[in-house]
Amino acid sequence: MGNRVLRLAPGGGFDQVSIEEAEEPSAPGPGEITVRLRASSLNFHDYGVVKGPMAPKDEARIPLSDGAGEVVTVGKGVTEFVEGDAVVSTFFPHWLDGDPEIEGFGGTPGDGIDGYAREKVTRPATAFTRIPTGWSHAEAATLTTAGVTAWRSLFVHGNLQPGHTVLTLGTGGVSIFALQLAVAAGARVISTSSSDEKLERLKAMGAEAVINYRETPEWGKAVRELTGGRGVDHVVEVGGPGTLQQSMVAAAVGGHISLIGVLTGVKGDFPLIQALLRQQRLQAVLVGSRRDQQDMVAAMEATGIRPIIDRHFPLDQLVDAFRHEESGAHFGKICIDI
Repeated sequence: MGNRVLRLAPGGGFDQVSIEEAEEPSAPGPGEITVRLRASSLNFHDYGVVKGPMAPKDEARIPLSDGAGEVVTVGKGVTEFVEGDAVVSTFFPHWLDGDPEIEGFGGTPGDGIDGYAREKVTRPATAFTRIPTGWSHAEAATLTTAGVTAWRSLFVHGNLQPGHTVLTLGTGGVSIFALQLAVAAGARVISTSSSDEKLERLKAMGAEAVINYRETPEWGKAVRELTGGRGVDHVVEVGGPGTLQQSMVAAAVGGHISLIGVLTGVKGDFPLIQALLRQQRLQAVLVGSRRDQQDMVAAMEATGIRPIIDRHFPLDQLVDAFRHEESGAHFGKICIDI
């Protein structure tokens, strides 16, 4: 039957990606399932691995942290899934519930261990959850990283309530999910982008107000003005050092800022005085647990939210997909068909 695998050479780099035929995965042992993968989706973390900075230096790696498909074989003792079930992977296969106890990406597929840029895989059943009813594999593959991150930011850490105000930055996967979830929860959303065309799309999706951050460099002040000088209750901060100060300006006294992304780098000055004077809560968020993912799947079904998919690429065009992500032209998730 074959098992196509996309492999990244040690050290990474776009020119170090190759497709090969690998052996069939081992038969599932007790508590394991074999999954025929059908789709993945791209995240900035995956980009960092394949581009090179985050790639293992001394071993090859199968990239991509998100994987969705159907169960083809069930090992002894597995009762949660049966053959034919549609499933989607979890970002931290060993973090099942509760508070985080894992540091870094040592157990994360596509980074510390081989990921889902392949046709078949055998893993513990607890490394997957079911997908929302009626969703395609590509839609499901958007949830593992981006969906769970937005969910945990707003509801697990942020305790989002109807009537709260939320600020989202840009039009990547986490930001789009945060907008959709916040609107569904009855929150008021303000969104930013450098593209007027994208801002119109954000408004059509429910953003009450939008700001072009390129035309308005002090967009934090603009957010404050839109909220009568108060600021927002929640900021979904995906930019990092280059946007954090403006996000803190935008946040209310006692406001909650989810520190998620490093799109502008990893080093910068921290405005400590501003955080102290405004008693803001800054919470680093690194995706979430299996339970978080299960709760989010239930919420997606209850609300009718469907992910926004920008484009599909076949597995053997993974580098082209990353170049599209690199361009910043996308709106929502970039999916890989396997």
